[in-house]
Amino acid sequence: MTNIPETGRTPRVQIRLVVIQILVLSLLGTLGGRLWYLQIREGAAYQKEASGNHVQQVVDPAVRGDILDARGVPLADNETRLVVSASRTDLLKQKDDGEAVLTKLAGVLGMKPADVMRKVRLCDAETPQPCWNGSPYQPIPITDEATAKQALQIRERAEDFPGITAEPEAVRRYPGPGKSNTSQVLGYLSPVTDEEIQKAKDTDSPYLRSDMVGRSGLERQYDKALRGKAGVTRYEVDNLGRVIGKARSDAAESGSNLITSIDSRVQRVAEYELDKAMKVARQQYDKITGENYKADSGAVVVMEAKTGRVVAMASAPTYDPNVWVGGISAKDYKALTGKNSEYPLLNRAIQGQAAPGSTFKVVSTAAAVEAGYPFDGRYPCTSSYSVGSQVFKNFEGENFGPISLGRALEVSCDTVFYGLADKEWKRDGGINPEKGKPKDYFYKAAHQFGLGKETGVDLPNEVTGRVPDRQWKQDYWKANKDAWCKSGKKDGSYVEKIAYENCLEGNKMREGDSINYSIGQGDTLVTPIQEAAIYGAVANGGTLYQPTIGKAIVSADGRTVTEIKPKKNGRLPVSQATLKGMDEAFAGVITRGTAAWKFGGWPQDKIPLHAKTGTAEVYGKQTTSWLATYSKDYTVIMTIAQAGTGSGASGEAVRNIYSALYGVGGDGSVDKKRALLPEPQKSLPKVRPDGTIASPKVAGDPAKDVEASQQDNPSNDDGQTPATSPSPTTGNRDTRRRRRGRGSRRMPT
Repeated sequence: MTNIPETGRTPRVQIRLVVIQILVLSLLGTLGGRLWYLQIREGAAYQKEASGNHVQQVVDPAVRGDILDARGVPLADNETRLVVSASRTDLLKQKDDGEAVLTKLAGVLGMKPADVMRKVRLCDAETPQPCWNGSPYQPIPITDEATAKQALQIRERAEDFPGITAEPEAVRRYPGPGKSNTSQVLGYLSPVTDEEIQKAKDTDSPYLRSDMVGRSGLERQYDKALRGKAGVTRYEVDNLGRVIGKARSDAAESGSNLITSIDSRVQRVAEYELDKAMKVARQQYDKITGENYKADSGAVVVMEAKTGRVVAMASAPTYDPNVWVGGISAKDYKALTGKNSEYPLLNRAIQGQAAPGSTFKVVSTAAAVEAGYPFDGRYPCTSSYSVGSQVFKNFEGENFGPISLGRALEVSCDTVFYGLADKEWKRDGGINPEKGKPKDYFYKAAHQFGLGKETGVDLPNEVTGRVPDRQWKQDYWKANKDAWCKSGKKDGSYVEKIAYENCLEGNKMREGDSINYSIGQGDTLVTPIQEAAIYGAVANGGTLYQPTIGKAIVSADGRTVTEIKPKKNGRLPVSQATLKGMDEAFAGVITRGTAAWKFGGWPQDKIPLHAKTGTAEVYGKQTTSWLATYSKDYTVIMTIAQAGTGSGASGEAVRNIYSALYGVGGDGSVDKKRALLPEPQKSLPKVRPDGTIASPKVAGDPAKDVEASQQDNPSNDDGQTPATSPSPTTGNRDTRRRRRGRGSRRMPT
């Protein structure tokens, strides 16, 4: 027997009690530690956050700055409209997620209930427009075209429309002065997204949920300056949400105004002439394809030759930028982005890439001189050029005999450039050159002219074009070799044969590649803005300027004016003697060369013009028209896809643009009173003491005025008086029919 009193607890029970005690003590310790962490260690932070629960803020959006042309005429500004908005947060608190309220609202606004409901749904990968791509906590605009009567109905019956507001707001407007459009240059706005808010929260320009953000064009490029800073008023509220005081108030700061180098009058003329040229081209018959030209897209750039400032930039097809204001409809969105839309949102002046055709010969000429061929040397302009069994013909079999490089530019003689490029290809070692030995003058010259890279124009999403040099061919071959080898057939269709050849030696510089390259064919791609920079440099003596549209940023109060000065991108790799020779040759294109049939009667002695025509072939499509021109002041570049020859499709339109600039009538007379811009605009518009910018009164349609002036002297369909009309065999020599095609790129080695 034992003297220990019995407790009824076995050793196992006692162990369990000890474990439970330890567990309880551990939990108490953990709880105490957590309380210490929350109240002592992080107490200040949580106290600050908790205090924020009793502060509500009201955002007063900043007025977005205007975008003005060079004379101060508004291209984009703001107007006060009655905006009806819906709070998605308040709608979701209702039993039917606000469906009844939105249906009732649709009746007041004269809209379909389904359309209203689509506007308040959130955008995602599977939700088509219209939808809301901004913050779900921000009021979503239903319409910005509410009448005063409709707004009054909503406000007086607030209990019937919970979560719905009707307030006057400043809304973006694109007035289109003088019937100009400028849509792709200006761009458009849409609501800020949560991702953008998060990304910008620690920057010097954070977004608020009420912000509208530039999505393209100048609206995007200069968004930070134009946006301004929203005002925020913070109110202290109690637990019931009642205001008990004002904590802090920051006034809204209006955005700055952007003055551009665009002249809305010249812009209108450029747009009108491009559109007219495309319509005329569609009436012309293409003998190669057996149907009329499609002329489905195009672009024109008017740029100051001595500064790089863009005076006009038009792209077709175009659209009305006002369709984005207040939210875009499903119909409009489809029209802008659908498969059959021709993609009008693209700015083809900076995003349209095409083979340059004979306008590229300015590069080939410089390369030939650099390689040691004298500019005034004699080079055979034969009717054809043969390499093995392949024959390359000159236009209509023309034969000018031995001519200089300058004369070759005037008459656009292909065979001269074929021969020079072929000689250099052979001197570089042919298809299998020694490593590091090729001089590649023709390819290096293109890079020195600024091709194959962005010009730096102050617009987003500029493309680089393409210089198909050895490195590009190697990279492209690696990326596509497997596909070529899989689809290629030695005795297959044309496309299959090309794939077969590319599979075997697509990484090598073939003889046909160099020959086609010399006249701007093959894999070479350029943009209109690149050509404007190049021909502007030829005009000004060799300086490549970075194209710019923004000219100055003026603060809302007018006290700070920040001028955007021209920037140089380098110089052309051409001597002054060669530039002079080129200049004379390009003048000859106007008077006796490939563009003479479109510029007959032009006052060349008073306003000298220079030009280079180009017609580029595209496999499976009709030819692309290029016309690169310049005067002492301006460079004008026009291109139209699937429109025929350079001078044939674009000549009259470009001539009319110069007529508008300098006040030239149809009879060749010069009237400075009718000139829109006889010399570049140097000064900025006057800024008034209150910060507003003075602007002249906008007149009617300047394009119609130009058209009327051209009627002073009746002309034939070519825009030229019948008395001076050349015979068909002397004009339009830049035509490059389908005689080459891509198949000609494969040469015997």
